[in-house]
Amino acid sequence: MNNVEFKGFDSKDFDVFTIDGLEPRMDALIQTIRPKLTTIGEQIQPYLATLCGEEMYVHVAKHARRTVNPPKDTWVAWASNKRGYKALPHFEVGMFGSHVFIVFAIIYESPRKVDFGKALQTNWRKVKQMIPDEFYWSTDHMSPQANIQGELDDQYWLDTAERLQHVKKSEIVCGLRIEKDDPLLQDGKAFIEKVEQTFEQLLPLYRMAF
Repeated sequence: MNNVEFKGFDSKDFDVFTIDGLEPRMDALIQTIRPKLTTIGEQIQPYLATLCGEEMYVHVAKHARRTVNPPKDTWVAWASNKRGYKALPHFEVGMFGSHVFIVFAIIYESPRKVDFGKALQTNWRKVKQMIPDEFYWSTDHMSPQANIQGELDDQYWLDTAERLQHVKKSEIVCGLRIEKDDPLLQDGKAFIEKVEQTFEQLLPLYRMAF
């Protein structure tokens, strides 16, 4: 366990995603970003375990399967299984070259997406009230594109709920996006507080998945 406190992100972290080639980008990512994600993971873990009422384990992205294309994003995830997170509803903090994201996610490997889809189909109006309108929703965790909740129509919720139940590759991501030039990212203490606040706001979604 490392007792280092997170000091914030800077422009060099985002510049990593402009580096050409798998190996050069991975080398920079490992040296520059991964230590910060590890620190965030360890700092948030006790809070998240208390919030969820169960042990939550830290998983920092390794990008181990990549052989050609350099990663366009990276992240740290927390889930209730020590061995992995992809099969479970989980929380993530990560970054693309344009922004940092703080999210709840159920990706396509998880069978829990069916139960979440059923719950969303029944409770989407409550979900709209529980989740802040400035949060975004996405059906592809690999894409930086997303939909702001306040701009979604009713059909979006019904279509998404249906897809989660019946489409094997379906997934759902919800959370907050912070642009790379936002001063909040440079203030480690304030950023950690924002992560904790965001995860508390996303907790009802985590509960819905079980």
